Amino acid sequence: MSSPTAAIAEALSALDAAWGDAPDTSALPDATVKLINERVADLRRRVDGLHARVAAEVAARSRPELGTEGLARKNGFRTPAKLIAEATGGHTADAVRLIQVGQATAPRMSLSGEILPAKHPHIAAALEAGSISVTAAGAITTMLDRVSLRLDDATRDHAEKTLARRAPLLTYDELLAVLRRAEAHLDPDGLEPRVTEQHGERSLKIAQDAAGMTVLTARLDPESAAPVVAAIEAIVTHQLRTSRGHNAVPPTTGNGGDDVTDPSDGADDADAGRSWRRTGAAVEESRSLTQMRADALAAICRHAIGCDRDALPSSAVTVVVRMTLDDVRGGAGVATIDGMEAPIDAGSARRMSAAADIIPCVLGTDSEVLDWGRAKRHFTSAQRLILVERDGGCSSCHLPPAFTEAHHIQWWERDSGPTDLDNAILLCTSCHHRVHADGWEIRIDTPPGAPPSAGTVWFIPPPHVDPTRTPRLGGRRRFDPLAWGLTA
Repeated sequence: MSSPTAAIAEALSALDAAWGDAPDTSALPDATVKLINERVADLRRRVDGLHARVAAEVAARSRPELGTEGLARKNGFRTPAKLIAEATGGHTADAVRLIQVGQATAPRMSLSGEILPAKHPHIAAALEAGSISVTAAGAITTMLDRVSLRLDDATRDHAEKTLARRAPLLTYDELLAVLRRAEAHLDPDGLEPRVTEQHGERSLKIAQDAAGMTVLTARLDPESAAPVVAAIEAIVTHQLRTSRGHNAVPPTTGNGGDDVTDPSDGADDADAGRSWRRTGAAVEESRSLTQMRADALAAICRHAIGCDRDALPSSAVTVVVRMTLDDVRGGAGVATIDGMEAPIDAGSARRMSAAADIIPCVLGTDSEVLDWGRAKRHFTSAQRLILVERDGGCSSCHLPPAFTEAHHIQWWERDSGPTDLDNAILLCTSCHHRVHADGWEIRIDTPPGAPPSAGTVWFIPPPHVDPTRTPRLGGRRRFDPLAWGLTA
């Protein structure tokens, strides 16, 4: 059996080899800096994984029943977490996480003295391999422990194995979003009480600070937050598009407006040469995003108390609630709201669907064919609903749907690309420009006979990013626990 520090020594050797003889990072080429960053990250994960094992042993030797003979108490510390935090110079909460992860992934001993596998063996193996961080391991094991009593052994093992395999492909923030939805699908009976509890904890505080500024602090449950977020982001998105010259309408006879090239499909159709009319002059936006949201909230409130304007800056604000046909028929299950990470229960979804400007999108029903070929250039609202179901928002970075536009993969003008769902993708402005500027390719794989929403998005990197050009998963399937089979 190899030493627990052998993998760390190997990772350190790999880092040393990557660094070479350079006196400082400024002397290294870009490719080497990228490689060193990866080597440091690998080394850090392995060191933290080993530290979690040590932390669990520190806690075991500091058990309360040992009293003053416990390791922490003997060394002048009230708790093992305080002992560990003193050594790291970090926060006590980080030390607690180390202990918890170490206890969840360390071999156990039965009452008879028999050595048993770790409580979470797949997470333990991933930690030992250095493929996931202690932070990610802590989030996964905490979620699994909450639902473990309501799962059978096979489902619990599959969920842990899947999350251990998928976690290295996600940032911590992305993983948290996945875990929130995974918990809802693994424990649908526990979702309604959680949603009810969240609704009971909603609050809005209004105060003035020393500078005379009014401070609004809101904590809203998903059902309450959905229309607020949708209204504000719709106004902000409308204004951002206007500032970039993207708000155009089809030409009408004698409209008196400026004829411009239709930009609604973004850079791919910049040479379309078709005359459209702008709804307003493009003006460079100087406000920050937070300032724009503040102005949007003020505009909504002015409108609500009877301002002299007939309409808000955006005339189409809707909230889309998505759930499966089986859940609608069964009266239970999980639903999601476009633009919101936290899921809601079926009862809340049905209640929201009864309100005005709420669109219930039932999945798994027969739908019309939503392909227009070359007969229509612009993607319709119905097509966009399907694209959001497939892509989840920006297919690349997962920004909410409100910040995305539907683009032709094969360009409309240059490639004669059709306005069909298998030639469409949702991208935010930044990712759209990056895909074109860097030369990424996009592929949509839809199984024969499957609905368009069942397609899988793949981003194929250019050779200078990845010489092997290994496809990278995009769209909703990269983040959706349902697509990974994580259900009770």
